[in-house]
Amino acid sequence: MRAVIVVAGLALAAAVGAVAVYQYLDGRPEAGLLRPNDRQVVLQGAEIYAENCASCHGADLRGQPDWRSPGPDGLMPAPPHDETGHTWHHPDETLFRITKEGVVAAANLKNYTSAMPIYDGVLTDEEIIAALSWIKAQWPEEVRDRHDQLNVQYQAQQEEASQ
Repeated sequence: MRAVIVVAGLALAAAVGAVAVYQYLDGRPEAGLLRPNDRQVVLQGAEIYAENCASCHGADLRGQPDWRSPGPDGLMPAPPHDETGHTWHHPDETLFRITKEGVVAAANLKNYTSAMPIYDGVLTDEEIIAALSWIKAQWPEEVRDRHDQLNVQYQAQQEEASQ
């Protein structure tokens, strides 16, 4: 009987903690295109990531081994999307374009081939944003804050360039 009470207490504590996290996420301001604080978007993004991205980038976001060096096929392995990779070094708009249009088009590369699929026509813009939002929601707070600052700087540069 005592074990049942302990288990029930732990389940209740976990539920209360989850509600607190969701309330915190919903209250945090967003900076950029991604919405890592919107629990509905993040939950949708988790499913989309699992179905479309995890086979290469890993369910744990750690990417493929030796991701900085070309593989035997000459293609770069999938990089990690956790804080150890370079994903968070790019503004939201760039991450969106890489996912939708492919790295070659997004970076205007010549004579470069990538194994990264192009998701235009496969995923909607909202689904791409959801998957990327889920990725960002997994980063440590300090990395998310730095990425938010990067987005603010990028947006300011875009506004300045358009004037």
